[in-house]
Amino acid sequence: MGRGRARRAGRRRRALGIALLAGLGAAAVLFSGCGSSSHPNEPRPQSPTRVSVRVSDHGILVQPTKVAVGPEKFQQIPQNQNHPQPPRKTDEPLNVVFVISNQTERPATVEVRKGTILQSSGKIPPMSPKTFQTQLPTGSYTVAAAGVSGEPTAKLAVGPLRTSSENDVLLP
Repeated sequence: MGRGRARRAGRRRRALGIALLAGLGAAAVLFSGCGSSSHPNEPRPQSPTRVSVRVSDHGILVQPTKVAVGPEKFQQIPQNQNHPQPPRKTDEPLNVVFVISNQTERPATVEVRKGTILQSSGKIPPMSPKTFQTQLPTGSYTVAAAGVSGEPTAKLAVGPLRTSSENDVLLP
């Protein structure tokens, strides 16, 4: 009789172990469906906005003079120019790439200023191009070229519109 009781106790322990494992497996399956509360498909960041700056003996020229104030048709890649840009709800600064052409016979430095905010391109050799990238919050900026005769400053306005690049294919 002692052996029969031991066998039954062993079977009960195995059955209890199997039931426990099955319960843990069911709990794991149940809880694996619980994800994070944030949406995994947040809008993609905006592609950098390009601003052209020409430094000449007559002064400095900035084109366009306003960015992020509405749909930027010429900032999009050609295949998407006739499609609306999806807006992003964010207060992030605008990612701006300044494409600078120094058309003078001397080195120049381009500075972007707004109050205490100062971004500088560094020294640009004579008759040379240069690019520099920066983050600009919404507001009005003065773009200046040090060591330039003529009109040494130009204005640049950065609006609050930020768009998603989700419709722009072939982006990294």
